[in-house]
Amino acid sequence: MPEAPIVLAAQGLRKAFASPAGPLVVLRSVDLTVRAGESVSIRGSSGSGKTTLLQLLGGLDVADAGAADFLVPGRGLVPARRNLGKGVGFVFQNYQLMPELTALENVLLAARITGGSADAAEARALLEAVGLGARLGHLPAQLSGGECQRVAIARALINRPSVLLADEPTGNLDEATGAEVMRLLLQVVKERGTALVLVTHSREFAARTDHQWVLSNGALSPA
Repeated sequence: MPEAPIVLAAQGLRKAFASPAGPLVVLRSVDLTVRAGESVSIRGSSGSGKTTLLQLLGGLDVADAGAADFLVPGRGLVPARRNLGKGVGFVFQNYQLMPELTALENVLLAARITGGSADAAEARALLEAVGLGARLGHLPAQLSGGECQRVAIARALINRPSVLLADEPTGNLDEATGAEVMRLLLQVVKERGTALVLVTHSREFAARTDHQWVLSNGALSPA
């Protein structure tokens, strides 16, 4: 059986930040390859650079050295930084929803920003798939934390990404709700063939992914 295609590839990622004592090196030549349908977790202590790594993988920040590419259907592997919002979906710890927009409007906004072809029917279908079919017209303030994160997952999927990048998606949720969000993310990987890169502090959630990594002293190593 042939291997699934590579949807995310990073080689030699380096990143440092200025500090009074000189450059603070956060990442030292990090490599990572993810294939379609795989789930990958990255754990590490606070300040270890997990969020920085995720931002470099998704093109939200620029590496000092190295490269990150992800799969855009019909175009192959393309540079992350120059193709922001295409081929990759983001799920953030604090949801990052627009407070003045309804659940449906938040999902549709992501498609409109990238010029995607998704319409309201597809957005509704995604919200129904994450269990929010009865909450389409609700504002974020009218939703629970778990419901807001479900909206964020639907929004991340609206542009049909090859990979989801999830930064502590259960960090603001209680244990039971966090477990349900984690179940939903893994279900997405299984049903849609979308890869998942999960940054988490939770050993339990990390253990549920196909591959586990630990980021320490700027280096990525198997857990």
